[in-house]
Amino acid sequence: MYEWLLIALMALVTYLPRYLPMGLAGKVVLPPLLVRALDFVPIAVLTAIIAQVAMVHDGQLDFSLGNFHALAALAAFIAAVLTRQLFVTIAVGLVCFGLLRAGFGA
Repeated sequence: MYEWLLIALMALVTYLPRYLPMGLAGKVVLPPLLVRALDFVPIAVLTAIIAQVAMVHDGQLDFSLGNFHALAALAAFIAAVLTRQLFVTIAVGLVCFGLLRAGFGA
């Protein structure tokens, strides 16, 4: 008996977070300020992930010039600000990292 209740509750917990946004879409009007703020969520999350990967090595912050990940991320950031083109940003980051690894790295 408890197994069925547990399965039903797990299904509900899994289903509700997926259904509610679709079920409420178009029925709830969000304030423009909130919509504008929510537009920044994906880039903020991506920035947090990239910064952590680029700056932390072996559990320590690494701000040295030997941190090729951070240098390539910085070059990609500059390219993104200057060009605002995704392909150029990715290409600059990859080329920069490749050149640093080929010239200085192991």
